Amino acid sequence: MTERMHTTMETHPDVLEMRERFVLAERAAATQAGQAVEAMALITGLYMAASPWIAGFNGFTTLAVNNLIAGVAYALLMSGFGHAYERTHARAWAAALIGIWMIISPWVVAGNVTTTRTIISNVVAGAVGLCLALAATAANRSGTARRNRAAGIMGR
Repeated sequence: MTERMHTTMETHPDVLEMRERFVLAERAAATQAGQAVEAMALITGLYMAASPWIAGFNGFTTLAVNNLIAGVAYALLMSGFGHAYERTHARAWAAALIGIWMIISPWVVAGNVTTTRTIISNVVAGAVGLCLALAATAANRSGTARRNRAAGIMGR
């Protein structure tokens, strides 16, 4: 019979790197900037979802449904960024795509929905959403750079 070896986390070869990654993730989540990005992104997503009724273009059904779906998706993607930074920062790239979609959607969705209200609301909400998503990805890059410097890795 073969004998099983029972190992603990303390004997794992990468335990120091995993602990350091956890500490850096916790620091990023605890910063005011990380929490502000998360809060503003949640508010932006909620505005995107409710914008047809706030800005007064709920008569355009296709754009209203588009904004509702995009806003809910954006809020879900960006929520939890500050609390689970290490696991959710990659979602910011998808949120950036939603921001771009919000900007171009008045010209792309079916029907004649290009009015001043729809364009201003979608372009502003999409631009804010895009900026917040890019801020979230930039926070990830600076955390990765710090982690690589601490490990002595150059050029990665």
